[in-house]
Amino acid sequence: MKKSNFYSKKVMENFRNPKNYGEIKNPDGVGKVGNIYCGDVMWLYLKVGKKQGGQDYIKDAKFQTYGCLAAVASSNVLAQSIKNKTIDQALKTDRQKIVRELDGLPPLKIHCSVLAADALYEAIYDYLLKNKKKIPDNLLKKHLAIEKEKKEIEKRYKGWTEMEKKSLKNEKNKF
Repeated sequence: MKKSNFYSKKVMENFRNPKNYGEIKNPDGVGKVGNIYCGDVMWLYLKVGKKQGGQDYIKDAKFQTYGCLAAVASSNVLAQSIKNKTIDQALKTDRQKIVRELDGLPPLKIHCSVLAADALYEAIYDYLLKNKKKIPDNLLKKHLAIEKEKKEIEKRYKGWTEMEKKSLKNEKNKF
């Protein structure tokens, strides 16, 4: 792992050239999360299909992130890594996998990988809920913890996340 300054080359590449940035029209699942300490906000959009055996899989994933370099890089690597995986396989993604894919993150930026993983859990939860499918207990527990954090964010930063999403839409053409 060769690092230049604070971040690995993979982090810098995923930040400078995010291949999965954007919004999916009519997504099958959306995960919206934020971090109450740093103010980062992320939306993850999923398009889900069926494999020949009938298993649901992630056909496409896109993100919009308002945050630091590490948050954008974590979002991009997550979106890329879950494409063509079944829902069950994608649920096994965690922050350690994201950090490994990026050849590491500075300790102060690990929360960015947690945010990306949480966005994935929320997007899958949203998809399963909308389609009246069974929600695994561990996913439900994660969802409840994330919802508690979201309420705290909204209380602290009333309307901030929606304002930032509008700002992201205006910046959309930058990537």
